[in-house]
Amino acid sequence: MCAKGRKSRKSVSHTKRDTKRHRTKKHSPIKKKSLSMSGVKQKDVKKVMRQPITGWRLWLFRIVALTIIPILFFLLLEVGLRIVGYGYSPDAIVKCKSQGRDAYRDNIRFGWRFFPPHIARDLSLFVFPADKPVSTYRIFVLGASAAKGDPDDAFCFGRVLQVLLRQQYPGANFEVITVAMPAINSHVVLEIAKDCAQHQPDLFIVYLGNNEVVGPYGPGTVFSRFSSSLPLIRFGIAIKATKLGQLLMNLFELVSPEGDRPAYWRGLGMFLEKQIRAEDKRLGSVYQHFESNLKDIRQIACGGGAKIIFCTVGSNLKDCPPLACLHQQSLTEAEEKKWDEIYQQGVKCELAGDYAGAVEHYLAATKIDDCYADLQFRMGRCYWAMSEYDKARDRYIRARELDTLRFRADTRINEIIQDIASSKTTDGVYLVDAVKVFERNSPHETPGEELFYEHVHMNFKGNYLLASAIFRQVEELLPERIKHYKTDEQQLFTETECARYLAYTGWDRYKISERILNAYIKQAPFTNQLYHSKYVRGMEQKLSKLKDNLKPQALKEAAAQYRSAIENNKEDWFLHWKYGRLLLEDLEDYRSAAEQFNLVLEYLDYYMVHGNLSIVFEKLGDLNSAFDHTIRAVQIKPTCADAHYNLALIYQMQGQIDKAIEHYSKAIRLAPDCLPAYDKLGTILHKQGRIDKAVEIYRRGIPLMPDSVMMHNNLGFLLGEQGRRQEAIKELRIALQLDPNSVEIRRELELLQ
Repeated sequence: MCAKGRKSRKSVSHTKRDTKRHRTKKHSPIKKKSLSMSGVKQKDVKKVMRQPITGWRLWLFRIVALTIIPILFFLLLEVGLRIVGYGYSPDAIVKCKSQGRDAYRDNIRFGWRFFPPHIARDLSLFVFPADKPVSTYRIFVLGASAAKGDPDDAFCFGRVLQVLLRQQYPGANFEVITVAMPAINSHVVLEIAKDCAQHQPDLFIVYLGNNEVVGPYGPGTVFSRFSSSLPLIRFGIAIKATKLGQLLMNLFELVSPEGDRPAYWRGLGMFLEKQIRAEDKRLGSVYQHFESNLKDIRQIACGGGAKIIFCTVGSNLKDCPPLACLHQQSLTEAEEKKWDEIYQQGVKCELAGDYAGAVEHYLAATKIDDCYADLQFRMGRCYWAMSEYDKARDRYIRARELDTLRFRADTRINEIIQDIASSKTTDGVYLVDAVKVFERNSPHETPGEELFYEHVHMNFKGNYLLASAIFRQVEELLPERIKHYKTDEQQLFTETECARYLAYTGWDRYKISERILNAYIKQAPFTNQLYHSKYVRGMEQKLSKLKDNLKPQALKEAAAQYRSAIENNKEDWFLHWKYGRLLLEDLEDYRSAAEQFNLVLEYLDYYMVHGNLSIVFEKLGDLNSAFDHTIRAVQIKPTCADAHYNLALIYQMQGQIDKAIEHYSKAIRLAPDCLPAYDKLGTILHKQGRIDKAVEIYRRGIPLMPDSVMMHNNLGFLLGEQGRRQEAIKELRIALQLDPNSVEIRRELELLQ
């Protein structure tokens, strides 16, 4: 009975399984048919599907996964960023309209590839037509601040050269386009050369070499990390030319600590913590990079059918003491102490006029350590006083080579330039030995203040001498299509004639000297130089004499010189720009200034022209026009602190206080030493009763401007209002020390004490 029951259940179970199997087969007729048609069993298909990829297929898959897929992703991202208009053009030269015609001009944002945007320097201003007639000979001048013409671009050697060429070949159209920028080196100039090569150049002129150590990617720079790998440097530069690279850099800027980059542009003083000794092994990489970059610039020029002139780079030897010094690293503490004792004895002799005795002590010091740049310079001064000029010159050169703030091209840099230019492997390469030119025109072949404003920037005479030497070389290589424009033999323009043609007036001499003294010589690292106070006194005396050029009659004469120069060359927009500044800053003829600035705008849309027009219309009481020009200045250069300050000022006058606060704050963020912005912003916050915020603003600014009477006085006043008596007294006493004749500060102190 039990057995029979179990058997019966088994049969039932079997029947259910058969029924289930039957149903399954019944509902998959297509799959079965498909398999039977292919002749492949289902288990074989599953086996194939489970089989891993091996051999060359695996490596192909890996290569695709690691290269092609990421490349496609990044390409799509790059295209997307371009479509939405993200980023900026990485080119040095961009399209524009000039007098209603197609043209090319400088890119205000080109420097963003190599510097943080808030401290990026501007390219020299230029504009040239897109069309190039047969009678046009196009020259690009490449380099850094010395080529640009600092401290005033209007008198760079490129503009002097253009005057000389046009005088000798009046029927030809010479376009001398200076494409230079302060603080750059050959890594940047190589990129500029690539851009210039796209615009039908006939000739390149390269004056380059001062910033190889301190410029981008050098061991003494504050802008980027040094790398001994040239391919790695070039890869990084190429990445920053893409929109994706710009996005990544912007993200990096957001997350990186503020201490990793300069808060604002502080001139050469930013480099004080980046001193490089002459024996530093990294200089070897610097020289190799410089040589490779120059060779590539040469190839770019010659490969496109242009010719190229390389110039050696001059510097101030006699009147520019070293900017910084370091002892040799191997010097022990005892040796340094002994060295200093001997050195100080030499200094005493020098001050007493005993130059022979001073040299004796200095030579004894060199036996312990001859790597201290100031020691070498002092020896040069003593030899010069003793009329031993050859020895003096050797010591001055040695002092330059040992200067640990390496802003001057050294001997090795100039040797590389000579080697590149003297290479016989490429036609169309020439050399102008500027160093020899300057030596021949200097007392005892030792260049000094006769040719240079400070360390490397040439004065008008220096620029004229260099332009004249380049002119003689250019004449030899001009093509026949240009040579036939040569006039009958006539004397080349003199320095005085070039100065008249470019309107280099007494007013310009005063403005340039004032800038050199206050923006350079009175700032670090020049303040660390030997004989600094004596040099400052000498410059102040010269400036005092030049101040006669600001008298009414002298200003009228300067204006007449500008009008005469404009009459001779109506197409020179630079003359309109400079004349407009004279009318605005000193003659205070605002309507005439507006006319000149508007003429400049017909040639190129320049943010500083809009900024000056804003000031002009503000003086004329036309706030709407002033506002429009200021907005345009901010649009062109959003990192311009002056533009934000002017915009804030207009908003404040219009009663839009919140917007005024916003733009005063932006001005301070972009230029933390913008003193007027602190004053205006602090005053607004005080009126709003936000005294804590105003105090915070002044406290933030005082470390950057410790000698500002206004900052200490205003902070002291606010602290007094807060009842913080002792702190207020401290600040007001500092203000009184800075300005002992201030009746207002004395009165405030008396009220608190």
